[in-house]
Amino acid sequence: MLSVVDLSLMFGGTKLFSDVNIKFTPGNCYGIIGANGAGKSTFLRVISGELEPTTGNVIIPPKERMTVLKQNHYEFDEFSVLDTVIMGNPRMHQIIKEKEVLYAKEDFTDADGVVASQLEEEFAEMDGWEAETDAERILQGLGVSSDLLYSQMSELKGGQKVKVLLAQALFGKPDIILLDEPTNHLDISSIDWLEDFLLDFMGTVIVVSHDRHFLNTVCTHIADVDFGKIRVYTGNYDFWYESSRMMQQLLKDQNKKQEDKIKELQNFIERFSANKSKSKQATSRKKLIEKLTVDDLPSSSRRYPFVGFKPDRECGKEILTIEGLSKDGLLNDINIRLNKGDKIALVGDNEQAQTAFLKILAGEMEPDAGEYKWGVSTSQTYFPKDNSEFFESSNINLVQWLSQYSQDDSEIYLRGFLGRMLFSGEDVYKQVKVLSGGERVRCMLSRMMLSGANVLILDQPTNHLDLESITAVNNGLTEYNGNLIFSSQDHQFIQTIANRIIEILPDGTIFDRAMTYDEFLDYKRKL
Repeated sequence: MLSVVDLSLMFGGTKLFSDVNIKFTPGNCYGIIGANGAGKSTFLRVISGELEPTTGNVIIPPKERMTVLKQNHYEFDEFSVLDTVIMGNPRMHQIIKEKEVLYAKEDFTDADGVVASQLEEEFAEMDGWEAETDAERILQGLGVSSDLLYSQMSELKGGQKVKVLLAQALFGKPDIILLDEPTNHLDISSIDWLEDFLLDFMGTVIVVSHDRHFLNTVCTHIADVDFGKIRVYTGNYDFWYESSRMMQQLLKDQNKKQEDKIKELQNFIERFSANKSKSKQATSRKKLIEKLTVDDLPSSSRRYPFVGFKPDRECGKEILTIEGLSKDGLLNDINIRLNKGDKIALVGDNEQAQTAFLKILAGEMEPDAGEYKWGVSTSQTYFPKDNSEFFESSNINLVQWLSQYSQDDSEIYLRGFLGRMLFSGEDVYKQVKVLSGGERVRCMLSRMMLSGANVLILDQPTNHLDLESITAVNNGLTEYNGNLIFSSQDHQFIQTIANRIIEILPDGTIFDRAMTYDEFLDYKRKL
């Protein structure tokens, strides 16, 4: 088993975690969770040996092989796709190259024959003759065509490179697999395949992910990076989430009883400290109070923003009618009628088509043909996938930025609103052009909340968010009683919000059905 012993790490002058002692056992999958900046990816780098801990050790049994999902998408540009995957097993790749050199020699000697024989024996023991077949099978599962097997990595697009690097980490029957955000750039079918692969995997998996459905499906344990510690809990993410909320409430209840006891003692002192007959008893109780302190609840790094959308007025019966809508081959003769209460999820492999559709509905793009008409009682607000134009050329601070979208432009109100979105203290005076991706998303959500719209149009709203913010957005949209059209790659997000699924097909036409996302996936699997 993989063991972490007395591990601590100081990073940039900050203690990320200390006194970490964990045994990662085969047959289990450990999901690493924590707030942004808590040190999840850094912990993986320590386990992989890429980063030295401040104290402690990572102990890997002899002969056990660890693979890591590489993050540098250009590292293997000079190699073919097949070579890149096989490099997941460095010894196998080395043997292949040594054999090529040996067999290419014109003066092949008896000594060379002995070496070649030894290499062939070792190669056979590690199923080397199946290497190309195994690599192709994994790539196909992840949605990479066999036609690309001998292509150079430099010729591949970004999403394809990510899939090849993931295939590299899964190749060759490793004992331990480390995965940092493995579902990024994967479509639903590729994620399904990866989930099945990891569920069947007999070794140890340690994974960082913001995909709650993925964590719920594959994880047997959750390793929580919080309070400067890393604690392991049995169960998947939802079990951890519900358990942690129950424990937090229990701690609050216990402290409430303790606070009540202290208040009772303090009242007793105030009433009886001047009474000579009671003074001795009062003194003893005062000493007891000095020892009895209310344990502060741990200042968890978990911070959930407030996300809530309240329409200024209710929609009428006529909401949206789309007739014959077409655009650049992405959308082809689309006809849709939006009904009251519809929460529509756009799905499909072509995110460009989804973005074009949402842009047209938001008035940001003109269709080539067809038309759409919003009902007179509707009001719309739009969350674009690319929000750079709202921030990059702006020299104003957060308060000034938000005041553009608020009827109440008083600083007290705006600071209060920003505080609920996790911008507090001097953060509200930061220039918006220096905000991180997650901070920009929270700003855009704030803008939408202030609009009072009864139709929300959102293009990938969970991009750049941590699990806590994703949960807050998820809950806010679930409770929203207006109409909603959104795109997302987050399985749980779609399943818990949408009551209607529209798939944009490769030819630009649509599949449109009132159903949950899981029902849609079951339908697709039966086709």
